[in-house]
Amino acid sequence: MSTLPPMAEMRAKIHPPGLLERRSGEHWAGRLYMRKVSPYATRLFVAAGIAPNHLTGLMIVAGILAGFALVWPGLPGAVLAAVLVQVYLLLDCSDGEVARWTERKSITGVYLDRVGHYFCEAALLVGLGFRASAGEPTGYAVLGMAAALGAVLIKAETDLVDVARARSGRSVVTESDVEPRNPGLARLRRAALVLRFYRIILAIELSFAVLLAAVVDAALGSLAATQVLTVVVAGVAGLQVVLHLISVLASRRLA
Repeated sequence: MSTLPPMAEMRAKIHPPGLLERRSGEHWAGRLYMRKVSPYATRLFVAAGIAPNHLTGLMIVAGILAGFALVWPGLPGAVLAAVLVQVYLLLDCSDGEVARWTERKSITGVYLDRVGHYFCEAALLVGLGFRASAGEPTGYAVLGMAAALGAVLIKAETDLVDVARARSGRSVVTESDVEPRNPGLARLRRAALVLRFYRIILAIELSFAVLLAAVVDAALGSLAATQVLTVVVAGVAGLQVVLHLISVLASRRLA
């Protein structure tokens, strides 16, 4: 293990200006607490010589295990899943920080990071469906898988914009490109950003919602809260697939 780098020097390099202000690139949990914690873990990872892509691989494993943890009934499974999602978030912060500190940024790292987000959110939603169905292949399990498919499609709709622009020789999307050209749709988009209902299918928010549902279920002695949550996330995922596609087509992202 090499000498630990000075924390002040490390923070200046791994948290460059604008990192925490990214509207679409930084999760609220990162700004609120994880970016305050992650430099200490990153410092240890750097000293241990762990490569950024190895951390991303561990991030993917943590996210997938969180989905499997939800199949464990009762509060223990929900608590374990929530903890694993926090580990996932920590590693998601640290892999980029290690890459910036060691100057080992790579296209492979960007690709693996995106794959990790696909896998984690899909695994959690599938796990939720089987949790709601008590581990049986019932309708709730199908809803969980449908929600997972919706979450993957939403991400694909976003990523395919970059594919289309790259193949057309265009530059990356800017914040102004995202705004719908129609004033009415622009107002609806801003309202959705305020309500943020779509965040219920994202890993951090979903893990908290599952934990809350597990507490309610423990009090009721049933799976009612988890089952309601499963129906809600499936509905939100389906609605968001359509709304996000409309948002992409109505904006300047493909213009």
